[in-house]
Amino acid sequence: MLGFAAATASNTCVTNYAVLLAQTPIPNSLHPYNSPILPCFKRFFSSTPSSHSIFPPIKAMAESQNPDSQDSQASASGIKRALISLSDKTDLALLGRGLQALGYTIVSTGGTASALEAAGVSVTKVEQITSFPEMLDGRVKTLHPYIHGGILAKRDQNHHMEALRKHGIGTFDVVVVNLYPFYEKVSSTDGIAFDDAIENIDIGGPTMIRAAAKNHKDVLVVVDSQDYPRLLEFLRGNQDDQEFRMMLAWKAFQHSGLYDCAVSEWLWKQPTVGGEYPPSFAVPLSLKSSLRYGENPHQKAAVYVDKRLSEVNAGGIASAIQHHGKEMSYNNYLDADAAWNCVCDFNNPTCVIVKHTNPCGVASRDDIIEAYRLAVKADPVSAFGGIVAFNTEVDEDLAKDIREFRSPTDGETRMFYEIVIAPKYSKKGLEILRGKSKTLRILEASKNEKGKLSFRQIGGGLLVQDSDDLTPENIQFNVVSEKNPQESELHDAKFAWLCVKHVKSNAIVIAKDNCMLGMGSGQPNRLESLRIALRKAGDKVKGAALASDAFFPFAWKDAVEEACESGIGVIAEPGGSIRDGDAIDCCNKYGVSLLFTNVRHFRH
Repeated sequence: MLGFAAATASNTCVTNYAVLLAQTPIPNSLHPYNSPILPCFKRFFSSTPSSHSIFPPIKAMAESQNPDSQDSQASASGIKRALISLSDKTDLALLGRGLQALGYTIVSTGGTASALEAAGVSVTKVEQITSFPEMLDGRVKTLHPYIHGGILAKRDQNHHMEALRKHGIGTFDVVVVNLYPFYEKVSSTDGIAFDDAIENIDIGGPTMIRAAAKNHKDVLVVVDSQDYPRLLEFLRGNQDDQEFRMMLAWKAFQHSGLYDCAVSEWLWKQPTVGGEYPPSFAVPLSLKSSLRYGENPHQKAAVYVDKRLSEVNAGGIASAIQHHGKEMSYNNYLDADAAWNCVCDFNNPTCVIVKHTNPCGVASRDDIIEAYRLAVKADPVSAFGGIVAFNTEVDEDLAKDIREFRSPTDGETRMFYEIVIAPKYSKKGLEILRGKSKTLRILEASKNEKGKLSFRQIGGGLLVQDSDDLTPENIQFNVVSEKNPQESELHDAKFAWLCVKHVKSNAIVIAKDNCMLGMGSGQPNRLESLRIALRKAGDKVKGAALASDAFFPFAWKDAVEEACESGIGVIAEPGGSIRDGDAIDCCNKYGVSLLFTNVRHFRH
């Protein structure tokens, strides 16, 4: 009968009933949304023109009729409220207790509310504010005017505050939110199903964060647990520091922006969505450290870690662990990156020494100590003060040799290095290296994964390309000369070809027996690079292999003929010149094997 009476009552009766519902604590089973009365109300509302808008906001209707409602009192009496909704609950108890001690009423959601209550913090749940239950498997919790009105209202605008009073909406002074762990879920090595990843895309969280950040003049927004102590200190001081508020707002927009970058990148990689390169994309970067200076002392600098999903566990120098030594400099990072990229290309135990991003010594041996010594001997002058990289563990014996090895130039001077890089170190090996020098930087790095994108900045933009991942195993070495190379010569040519890939163009490398004998780099013409490489190789050039990163534009009385006259046994080059025939004829004249790879390795 009560349902029938309500269904036939006047609008005034309905409104009064709504007021009663809003002001009276009701068990869940008797809540109007769960009550058997509800169907009768629905019949009544369906008979009115605006029925779709009358029933759902019962509490809003009630409080608009009753200025003494709880939220209206909160707004009018200046009660301080904080909204907390966290996926990562680090230091939540500290935050909750701190805010409660400062007199804040804490409004929270789901698991966050439960965790706060477990820590002894009093909590008002969001559904108590909105009088609307969490729905759609948690997709809708905070998307409500009672929440966003309290966040977005500008306190110095009378019409904003009047609107809050009219609808019985209280303000929020602090909003603390972080987001579903989408990044961690989709980058997990365990993998994740598409539908599960979709459910980890946060909607309500970013909306609250952006709303609070937009209104940072009146609302403090926090997305990082490391900022909790500063927030509490700020509130204790009762300060009005707009710089602090603006810093938190900036951090909030960064947080939500990086989150969107991850979602966008993940969706683009889905088989039915993405192509080779997206029409636009953002590269999320996270500051690793500020540097003393840039390439030169008058330039400021910093190093950032690439946080794209494609870079998770993909290796590289930016994520390397530094075990010892001075802080890394801008140039240290460039040289270390060049050395690590080079040594990671070799399958056999290898040592690479780099100076100014060019490998000056490369050697592969089953005995890594022998490889290290041969790499130094290739150019001991350049190796002094360089970067030494290994693709094997640095154990006690190798560490001792690095510490004690004397320069081949005089047999007395201990070799000095800026950096040693390896995939791992034995406990004793690390201890010995630490004793070599207080300044020696010791890095432990993971091997670079293949298939990365390579970025190069130009004025006003970026050049983007696939990384140059080709190795001799991916290339056909086609014999175009009359003389076929012996098996050892072909092996030497492949080794030289792998080395020249990492030398700045124009690049020439001379190698033999898995050891680089000489290299010429960065010259405007290929002939000069050849002459530098020949000079460094000296008498060892006889029967050695030569690799060029690009084709030879001329042969007679030029680089090819000079190489043949010097005693080179085999030459590997891409081919593709209109004068390839001259290069072939020249090699045939001198009995030198010539190999075309059809692959160029420019490095600018």
